[in-house]
Amino acid sequence: MNRELKRISIFVLIMFLALLSSTTIIQVLQADNLAADARNQRTLLASYSVERGPILVAGQPIAQSVPVDDDYKFQRVYSNGPLYAPVTGFIPVNGAPTGLEQALNSELSGTSNSQFFDQLNSIVTGQQPAGAAVETTIDPVAQQAAWDALGDKTGAVIVTEPKTGRVLAMVSKPSYDPNLLAVHDTTAVNDTYDALVDDPTSPLINRAINELNPPGSVFKLVVVAAALDSGQYTPESTFPNPLTFQLPGTDTYIRNTEGGNCGGGDTVTIATALKLSCNIPMAELGLALGQDAIREMAEKFGFNTDYSIPLDVSKSVFPSGLNEAETALSSFGQFEVTATPLQMAMVSAAIANGGKLMQPNLVDAITAPNLTPIQTFEAKEFRQVISPETAATMTQMMVNGVNSGAATNARIDGVDVAGKTGTAENGSEDPYTLWFTGFAPANDPQYAITVLVENGGGLGQTGYGNLLAAPIAKQVLEAVLNK
Repeated sequence: MNRELKRISIFVLIMFLALLSSTTIIQVLQADNLAADARNQRTLLASYSVERGPILVAGQPIAQSVPVDDDYKFQRVYSNGPLYAPVTGFIPVNGAPTGLEQALNSELSGTSNSQFFDQLNSIVTGQQPAGAAVETTIDPVAQQAAWDALGDKTGAVIVTEPKTGRVLAMVSKPSYDPNLLAVHDTTAVNDTYDALVDDPTSPLINRAINELNPPGSVFKLVVVAAALDSGQYTPESTFPNPLTFQLPGTDTYIRNTEGGNCGGGDTVTIATALKLSCNIPMAELGLALGQDAIREMAEKFGFNTDYSIPLDVSKSVFPSGLNEAETALSSFGQFEVTATPLQMAMVSAAIANGGKLMQPNLVDAITAPNLTPIQTFEAKEFRQVISPETAATMTQMMVNGVNSGAATNARIDGVDVAGKTGTAENGSEDPYTLWFTGFAPANDPQYAITVLVENGGGLGQTGYGNLLAAPIAKQVLEAVLNK
């Protein structure tokens, strides 16, 4: 009998320990994950019973909760909603949140592990629970300037701080008003959401970090970085300079954008090829380097890598398994190479920062309602991509491109701007994708910027990067440099 009781007691003890362990894992270790799960509707609805923390830009709320006389108790309100929609996202009463509302949902709703004692204190004291405030890295001057400069074009502008990785502006157009998706009328929310989903311009997509496009000639920066950092090439290294170039193993010929050779002469330097943005010498350089060397450099800049800021960023891609023809096309940002504007901003920022790439970041601090810091964010190095010497050489090459090359519409009087334009093909008949990426001032970089203009900027295949994207970058850089 005693033996049987002992067995039963041991079994009950094991079951008790298993229950205690699972409860601890669910309530403590997995609390943040469960709270952030979009399927957890109970958590979402419960978050409306507390004063959700504000999302701030320069100390001013761009998203906040205000008391209302209905079952939800608080209404989420977005100041200048379309301008900041790519940053804030929205939190609906009948679906999953997006943007920072989703990425930092547990902190904003006051349910994160780090706010456990605040929750406990609210219960003990009877005080109204409240969520934490999220201070973003966004500069209101840069954000407004990017919005204004992009105008009615479809695309994105992103501005970062090269030395820290802080995201100072993140604009995506067309945009939407998150206030319409946060009302407490579920029918109205569903109707608005369905209309936005059906909109062919895809306003719900954050084009700055989640839209992939062929980078075209802005990718030439990656190829030149690979060449110079290898130690086997200098800016004065030369390649044949024909009018046309036959892709290896095919009957296809490629040409330079202007249709002639690159600057005249039988040979052309890497410096001239980058300055004038010539495709043929870049294809020749890419073939000389090989796909593995280009991919290795692309991945150092962040291609083929998942990361968040804390918004999830779509992975930019440099493909593998390329043949020679595909390698040649990829060398000037075509074939299956795709990138987000943030990725190309990271390329420029690394060059601007002496070859050191910093982790992009959208959040400066998270602060409890009593103003005590819950979390502060410090600059973190992503990796050393290229040597300081290579970065300095490329900076001068990019300055030459703005001063007298293919990016002259980004020139600013009295300021050296380093930049590179791109005009990427999307098929034989589709409009081009237009780019500019660069930084300023070149001698002490404060701002890195990338501009994306989709659908040819309304000009089909007659628009090009220097015509439409470079002036947008100039307007934004002038605004932040003069503030």
